[in-house]
Amino acid sequence: MKNAFKILLKIVLFVLGLLLVYVIIAYLLSLITIEKEANTKPEVEIFILTNGVHTDIVMPVKGEQIDWSQQIQFKNTQAADSTYHYIAMGWGDKGFYLETPEWSDLKASVAFKAASGLSTTAIHATYYKKMKLVNNCRSMFISKEQYQRLINYISDSFHKDANGNFIPIKTDANYGTTDAFYEANGSYSIFKTCNSWANSALKACGQKCCLWTATDSGIFSKYN
Repeated sequence: MKNAFKILLKIVLFVLGLLLVYVIIAYLLSLITIEKEANTKPEVEIFILTNGVHTDIVMPVKGEQIDWSQQIQFKNTQAADSTYHYIAMGWGDKGFYLETPEWSDLKASVAFKAASGLSTTAIHATYYKKMKLVNNCRSMFISKEQYQRLINYISDSFHKDANGNFIPIKTDANYGTTDAFYEANGSYSIFKTCNSWANSALKACGQKCCLWTATDSGIFSKYN
């Protein structure tokens, strides 16, 4: 019995040690800043938005380069209102999105799959009529060429059907009347989180970001 307890204790201490190393490395990497590309034209306004945990990238619904509503259709939301001007998108673990509306609803199986990279992913798309520049929302202007890179990055994150269409997820787990979920590519893990996806989106379009971050605070610390 004592030997079994010692083995269990060693396993627990080993896991806690790994978690501590992860937290320290994640924090240090988030402190390293990738500066924005210099000498670019301010042609398209985009935003970063956080709910305190999760970072979304917000863009105009319609523009010269893309009309997001052609693929992320208004009719897929409960409101089905075509007067919205902005669309926020975030990538994350499908189980978290659909099965965990509150932290108190978190299941051990969902947390394990998310941490280990064994689960599937989804993109959460939310329409907004206007954006308010407050503590949880920051604005930046990028060039059309940078925006095209952002479009490509986000579009490639969607899982598509044989005709190249985004695939909506039929669910009652919507957060409001103006959002919808879509099937996504990739696996969520402690190394690729919802916030590291958003950070990579900023990196793709040449904006200030972290070398790597697992948290929204890492991203927003660059825009204080």
